[in-house]
Amino acid sequence: MHSSSRRLLAAVAVSTVVAVVGTACSSGSGSTDTKGAGSGTYTIWDPYPQFDKTSAWAKLLNECGTKAGVKIKRTAFDTSDLANKALLAAQQDNSPDVLIVDNPVVSTLAEAGVLTTTADDKLDTSKVDPNLLAAGQSGGKTYGTPIGANTLALYYNKKVLKAAGVDVASVKDWQSLTSALAKVKKAGKKGITFSAIGTEEGSFQFLPWFWGAGAKLTELDSPEGVSALSLWKNWLKEGYAPNSVLNNTQTTSWQEFAGGDYAFAENGTWQLAGAEKAGFDYGVLPIPGASGGNAAAPTGGEFVTIPVQGDTGRYATTRKLATCLTSSQNLYATDTTLSYVAPTGEVQDKQVAANPKLKPWVDAVKAAKGRTSDNLGTKYPKISEQLWKAVQSALSGAESPKEAFAKAQSAAQ
Repeated sequence: MHSSSRRLLAAVAVSTVVAVVGTACSSGSGSTDTKGAGSGTYTIWDPYPQFDKTSAWAKLLNECGTKAGVKIKRTAFDTSDLANKALLAAQQDNSPDVLIVDNPVVSTLAEAGVLTTTADDKLDTSKVDPNLLAAGQSGGKTYGTPIGANTLALYYNKKVLKAAGVDVASVKDWQSLTSALAKVKKAGKKGITFSAIGTEEGSFQFLPWFWGAGAKLTELDSPEGVSALSLWKNWLKEGYAPNSVLNNTQTTSWQEFAGGDYAFAENGTWQLAGAEKAGFDYGVLPIPGASGGNAAAPTGGEFVTIPVQGDTGRYATTRKLATCLTSSQNLYATDTTLSYVAPTGEVQDKQVAANPKLKPWVDAVKAAKGRTSDNLGTKYPKISEQLWKAVQSALSGAESPKEAFAKAQSAAQ
């Protein structure tokens, strides 16, 4: 791919990026400096400003540069800032050599002509789990490779469940989960907390239930979709979930669970450290599907991508850098640092062997699904906005689940 073949980067691409990022990412700021003039310096942009130059992550970047025979100039951005900077840099033919970006943004950048395909840059993705790789696919082509993934599952408080006479092994589908919540409430404790806020976080948390019902994002008003929203609405009606979910972020819902009175909390891999500090015995189980099995939860995490360069002679070295960053050895160290599940079975097995508590998270990631999968690409942000608006409307009592989703489907089309 050459710079002359790119499509124009429309302003809408920037708004699309802003709409889909930030669900489970850190924040910070970075320099806007671009790559050095010499071919001996290669630039890497990442969304990890929490890691300074003394961190294991920064040292890994430099090690990969040394192996490739080049110097690394790294810039760390806030996630949303990074996506917009990448679009602007592409317009100016000044893209970084390696761009590590939140997975929902990959299709937006790809459709804008910013990224090379793996067919062009020869990046090997053969060991990556197909469901995780799908988040970086658009129009039948693959753009980059995941560096790791996080997703959602159900944390549970063992003491609360024991006091309510609930065997967590019995929670296998929606009916058994709802029965468990009823027992917990009867025992004087609280049921489940989650985030249903009117932002991408709300959509992110609702998707496992939506997909777990068998619904598709192209048909928000399907009976399956309505059943998922009806489940949440019934939980609020019966007092199994608090009304605070309407305003809860994933952080505030976690704080509710960490108080020790809730039986369950829907949250992500990134809360593992918080779970250890909570002071009570906890467990984790994948979110159940309506009729059993593990529901597909949305994937978080970043892709290592190779942007289009005017100087195509840089690609060979860039490929060495990307390959080094996503090697099995380096993935293990990096994903442990980021609290991510690795994107390959080989490294996942190594993670579980080192920490058996990661087993339910590996199971959840194996069942997970990219938000832009099903070739939704840049259509996803518009659909997601209507999804969270419908959830808010139904849970607040303004509309029935069926009415809310009928309106949402009309608007999304």
